[in-house]
Amino acid sequence: MNNRFVVTGGPGGGKTTILAALAERGYNFAPESARKIIKERLTAGLSPRPEPISFAHEILSADIAKYRKADKGCYTFFDRGVPDALYMLDAESALTHEQAEQYMQDFPYNRVVFLLPPWKDIYVTDSERDQTFEQAIEVYDGIKRWYLQWGYEALEVPLSPVEKRVSFILDILDNTLTTTR
Repeated sequence: MNNRFVVTGGPGGGKTTILAALAERGYNFAPESARKIIKERLTAGLSPRPEPISFAHEILSADIAKYRKADKGCYTFFDRGVPDALYMLDAESALTHEQAEQYMQDFPYNRVVFLLPPWKDIYVTDSERDQTFEQAIEVYDGIKRWYLQWGYEALEVPLSPVEKRVSFILDILDNTLTTTR
């Protein structure tokens, strides 16, 4: 079984909070690459993001490095994954279907992907998240379609307190393990 699990969705759905809660329970996680890139750019006095294609390529490179670094024998949760960066490139028409297919084959994740919808009650902007809530919904819808297109099973994590969301993910993980043994 592939032990790499993606937690994805639009901005402001609570991905980082859920991943921190999973880490507190001892699970490995790989943080989102985009936030790190944006923070580094702001620290250097640059605009938050380079032009979209360059930004997507930077994210893709960072996500590939995180993928390769993950211990195959341990469960690792990724705050977005290689397919998210590919989605960004596809949205900019900077990726052929064949290129995307090759990346998907080279960097597979568990077929179960945890999808966090935008949640108006917790949505806030900050120095790294400047999208409107409406843009977050558009990203969510696009990411969902993208993962489904590539054969992933996108499970929407319910809008509920953090511990219930974490329990939902871990229950799915337990069910996945029992059905694949």
